Amino acid sequence: MKEKLTIEKLIEEAKLFCNQESNFNNADLYGVTDGKAVGTFIEHKFGDYLDEKYIYTKGCSANGIDFPSEDIYTDIKVTSIKQPQSSCPFKFAKQKIYGLGYNILVFVYDKKDDPINKVAKLDFVSCTFIKKERTADYQTTFSLRQMIENKANSDDIIGYLMDRNIPADEITLNQLAEQILKNTPVQGYLTISNALQWRLQYGRIVMLKDKVDGIIRIVDKVNGNE
Repeated sequence: MKEKLTIEKLIEEAKLFCNQESNFNNADLYGVTDGKAVGTFIEHKFGDYLDEKYIYTKGCSANGIDFPSEDIYTDIKVTSIKQPQSSCPFKFAKQKIYGLGYNILVFVYDKKDDPINKVAKLDFVSCTFIKKERTADYQTTFSLRQMIENKANSDDIIGYLMDRNIPADEITLNQLAEQILKNTPVQGYLTISNALQWRLQYGRIVMLKDKVDGIIRIVDKVNGNE
């Protein structure tokens, strides 16, 4: 009988899946250079892998989250080590300051094609669970935290947000500044670029050596930890 999926089980299975896939000769992905296609393939394969063991609420295109139930509320991202990044829907400007609002499970692979056997090898060199509290932009939250420590006022905060081209109108910027002064943002660890969709970059996460609350290293071959 299948058991209920939890965050703890999701993390445990992500590690097992990475180990399994890193040793798998994948004919379906041989010659595929489209990172989005590779990512979608792995996301579906991980979903099928979980389906064999667990009961959980599946996401859909309407909510955009792979595991939308409140007890998990996590989205999967799969990306290449060559440029560890992905996109996500833009919802609110404050996501850059207070996080995306959901957890992220990031799989990072190093893909090599074997032309003799016509198979692809995806070595999962990094896998990290990022709690939603840590999904804000690193530089923005770092600077805002410093400004608050240095007794910045509302005008200072608004000026900084405008300099950073935070995509918001004047009313929203004023509201954000007041919120920031009352509720200091937690230090984020993503790099979030402004666009029609947020562009999330995970380089800092992949190279992170320090232990940080809310960031769980599942696989870390990049830093020499198997």
